[in-house]
Amino acid sequence: RGLVLVERSELHNGKPVKALTKGLTKKGGRNNHGRITARRRGGGAKRSYRMLDFKRRRFETATVERLEYDPNRSAHIALLKYADGERRYIIAPKGVQIGDPVRSGIDAPIKVGSTLPLRNIPVGSVIHCVELKPGKGAQLARSAGASVQLVAREGAYATIRLRSGEMRKVLVDCRATLGEVSNSEHSLKQLGKAGASRWRGKRPTVRGVAMNPVDHPHGGGEGRTSGGRHPVSPTGVCAKGGVTRKNKKTDKFIIRSRKKK
Repeated sequence: RGLVLVERSELHNGKPVKALTKGLTKKGGRNNHGRITARRRGGGAKRSYRMLDFKRRRFETATVERLEYDPNRSAHIALLKYADGERRYIIAPKGVQIGDPVRSGIDAPIKVGSTLPLRNIPVGSVIHCVELKPGKGAQLARSAGASVQLVAREGAYATIRLRSGEMRKVLVDCRATLGEVSNSEHSLKQLGKAGASRWRGKRPTVRGVAMNPVDHPHGGGEGRTSGGRHPVSPTGVCAKGGVTRKNKKTDKFIIRSRKKK
């Protein structure tokens, strides 16, 4: 039928750690006014949210207790156990095995899974879970198979190259984890049937030209039409290459745009 799944035999087969999970309410793509802000969302299996440690502020060696599936993200997660018994979830780096030691801090070894400030990471290294503000927590390269390359370091800033081709500056005090994110085969997955998308909370995509004028700029017309204008979203934003980035304050940190590969 075309179904292609990812091998999960090395992942934990039980429930997550209860102290590190919390309930997750379905929003159906609606905001606090009840209006749809994210289209094609709704339904799906119930999930609990796994609270991950994106800051890695504990500077002792921990051991990887197990690797787990997380329904809220494409990457796998790793359960770390510290010497005093505390457990924390992190995004699992590619190649990390059960029983491996993992460390965070400026004196952490240069190996996969170690989290260090960019000033302490060798230039040319492949990294993931990169902070954009020191101490805020990882924001870049968190999805399955994602990675960033540290290409230069000068003064207070390091230059990183993203998978999209974008080059940007980040403060050298921002922290990152060595290696790339696990589950790089995620992109090869084929769900096989519409119902598998519905289990994941994804609803069908309706074309704008099939709608009424009240619902979409392409709607209406007698018989089949081409939409009558350049492709746009329901709110009129250009659908093919329209710029939607809003944060002009941080434009100065982007050395090369992803559009100019």
